[in-house]
Amino acid sequence: MSEHHTHPTGERDQEAQETHKKTGEDLTQQDARQEDGAQVSTGNETAGVPEAAIPELVIISGMSGAGRSTAAKCLEDLGWFVVDNLPPALIPTMVELGARSQGNVARIAVVVDVRGRRFFDNLRESLAELDTRGVTRRIVFLESSDDALVRRFESVRRPHPLQGDGRIVDGIAAERQLLRELRGDADLVIDTSSLNVHELRAKMDAQFAGEEEPELRATVMSFGFKYGLPVDADLVVDMRFLPNPHWVPELRPFTGLNEEVSAYVFNQPGAKEFIDRYSELLQLIAAGYRREGKRYVTIAVGCTGGKHRSVATSEKLAARLASQGVETVVVHRDMGRE
Repeated sequence: MSEHHTHPTGERDQEAQETHKKTGEDLTQQDARQEDGAQVSTGNETAGVPEAAIPELVIISGMSGAGRSTAAKCLEDLGWFVVDNLPPALIPTMVELGARSQGNVARIAVVVDVRGRRFFDNLRESLAELDTRGVTRRIVFLESSDDALVRRFESVRRPHPLQGDGRIVDGIAAERQLLRELRGDADLVIDTSSLNVHELRAKMDAQFAGEEEPELRATVMSFGFKYGLPVDADLVVDMRFLPNPHWVPELRPFTGLNEEVSAYVFNQPGAKEFIDRYSELLQLIAAGYRREGKRYVTIAVGCTGGKHRSVATSEKLAARLASQGVETVVVHRDMGRE
């Protein structure tokens, strides 16, 4: 990932821009060290929560090796009470204990994964119980490609929790099948295939840092179709209907962040009209997401190489969303890969 920043309504830590190019293997090195046993850790106390208040709950799950421990550590640093590898059947009990803490445990994050083995089957029942109690809960799902997961497990020389006597890829396939339904129910899906620890923490900070929870948060991600679709995209926009600045010699070295390229793109017939019409459509979609309780949306904007048209359009769309009160993060996934 070559560019990651936040628009004015949602400025975050400068660490999101200091993306030292590490391999994604760092994510697993932290996960792998916590593969055995339930581990409990607490962040700073949260002040100002009324007595007997029901804590806010985040459930972190996803593929083994995709960075669950890194995501949990980030929430711990933000003051959340974090429980790793808690059997799903005990989640309602954990929330009840938090409610009795007289406001000292106002936000709880629980890591749930296949290490729970048979307990994982109880997750859906626990989620239904939480809903009946009126608990505010969100599910964060950490995703990653098979290739990235294999590299990470090989780098730490640990077996996949579900591979048994088979290969790592067999364990990954079994886990994907087991988690398929949970992934579909997730409020936020983060693809860590090309992220290092700093970039994953920046994404978590962008979603959970801050004292007030916005109604809706959006990630606008530019990408190149030749590098594949982002797996965590909710909406996909194809900008290949516009002329490609790549074929203009004086624009080829630049990116969509340069004014020359942006001006070229939006001087093309239909470009400005597209931004206006699609922004109106996003307003309609955003209203529906809010009614359904969906707090996060990822809009993937693509062109051939992810360098010119998609980058310029992502910046325009993000600015338009920010002006409408949507906290917006911009990510340029493939810029700089050519």
